[in-house]
Amino acid sequence: MGRKRLPIGLDSFEKIRENDFYYVDKTGFIVELLHNWGEVNLFTRPRRFGKSLNMSMLKAFFEIGCNQALFEGLHISREEELCKAYMGQFPVIAITLKGVDGLTFEAACKRLKDIIGTEAERFSFLLESKRLTKNEKQKYRALIDLENGCYTMDEVLLSSGLQILSALLSKHYGRKVIILIDEYDVPLDKAFQAGYYEEMVSLIRNLLGNALKTNEYLQFAVLTGCLRISKESIFTGLNNLKVHTIGDARYDEYFGFTDEDVKTLLNEYHLIDRLDTVREWYDGYQFGNVAVYCPWDVINYCDAVLADGQKEPENYWANTSGNGMIRRFIDRANQQTRNEIEQLIAGESITKAINMELTYSELDASIDHLWSVLFTTGYLTQRGRAEGKRYHLAIPNREIRELFISQIQVWFQETTRADAPRIATFCRAFPDGDAALIEEMLNDYLWNAISIRDTSVRNTMKENFYHGMLLGLLQYEDNWLIKSNAESGEGFSDILIETQSRIGIVIEVKYAKENDLENWCMEALDQIERNHYEARLVEDGMKSILKYGIAFYKKRCKVMQG
Repeated sequence: MGRKRLPIGLDSFEKIRENDFYYVDKTGFIVELLHNWGEVNLFTRPRRFGKSLNMSMLKAFFEIGCNQALFEGLHISREEELCKAYMGQFPVIAITLKGVDGLTFEAACKRLKDIIGTEAERFSFLLESKRLTKNEKQKYRALIDLENGCYTMDEVLLSSGLQILSALLSKHYGRKVIILIDEYDVPLDKAFQAGYYEEMVSLIRNLLGNALKTNEYLQFAVLTGCLRISKESIFTGLNNLKVHTIGDARYDEYFGFTDEDVKTLLNEYHLIDRLDTVREWYDGYQFGNVAVYCPWDVINYCDAVLADGQKEPENYWANTSGNGMIRRFIDRANQQTRNEIEQLIAGESITKAINMELTYSELDASIDHLWSVLFTTGYLTQRGRAEGKRYHLAIPNREIRELFISQIQVWFQETTRADAPRIATFCRAFPDGDAALIEEMLNDYLWNAISIRDTSVRNTMKENFYHGMLLGLLQYEDNWLIKSNAESGEGFSDILIETQSRIGIVIEVKYAKENDLENWCMEALDQIERNHYEARLVEDGMKSILKYGIAFYKKRCKVMQG
């Protein structure tokens, strides 16, 4: 029998098990939940760490009429008493709010109506139930009524929809109901970005309050999200809430892949020789007491390598959605914060107080709140606690480090380009042969920027960072033909420039060691000469050629002309 397919983009437990996809067994989560559940259980984890798949697993386990064969051979199947008491024993309402989006509150409400109305339609048998009264059936009809393809429920009915549906299901089955709400905080995030946050807070507060706070038909509820939204914001009066964040030890192994999970997967697909690469790029997160990998990254990388054995690692997690939070953070950074970012990129840790409870409206009130959000959303991880709510924070792995670097480069280019006269002077210095002015201005730019002083990575990576920054500055000149890493002579030159006045420019970038800037500049110029990097410029008809060796070290540089 061939190897199982990898579940790329699948978050349906039922689909994965029925179609024999590879599955990392997380059914121990059910056992842990049943031994320790509260009436309302909130799990906060970064995106792409298995929240939706776990919620799908809970639905598949608890729902009346479930396919018990899905759990054969898994950890939960060994818990015979729990399976007998709970498997297939409850009506389950399961929704995800990740699609509640829109430029206006009205548009977002329509999406929420679609979600609740569609879930209600799963239970159309309620219309024929002998246990429901005529009035109760009318309440159900109000949840699923359509007009021109749109659900007609008003905002009052919308906010009561889950509570009404749970009451009807409970009466029909004679059992209390389990409610699963995935990505509960997405509507608030989208509303904050679009400018209708207060309206959405009120709606979600009423929806959750009705379903979770005063609902006598509730067995228990599970919610997931990225952020722990302040209790005063949407969980007002919800005293039955148990919160499990990435700092808690309980449930720490059930979101994300453990080292053992990854080794087993790699062995299964004969990729164990890639373990060090997978660790470097996708490991490094700390949830409670367990070190975890990002499952999305590991699965996508393995699938890519199986298709192409030469495939290099990519930023799979970073590319799944916008990374505006890092940019928001960098834009707000003062000089102290920029120095702290440099420490993080250098592989060091910094110590910060973390607030696990925030409202979106508080994010811009303090840079400290943004540290907290970067931590809870997976851009930073912990390397242990200091005291109280203070954590030692670090960038988890190479994937996130490169994301930080790319966002810094974009920020640097945009902020420097805003001063058009200054950057124009900087660019003109190159065809003018003014190495002293280039050096002076480049040092000024570096002093005000976030630099790379990473002692834990190769110098080539550091060179790439400064190369990118310099390239971004030079690209201000729209009429120049600029080539990066172009083949010329006997190798690949860092930067080749052809100006309108037919002046050719060759630039070689080096990252120096300590105070050895001058020698590294000379090495750069020697490399230009040895490899005849000017050859392509000569072939293209440049009348004169200027050659520059530029060496960087932290926030300093040296420029020499050959």
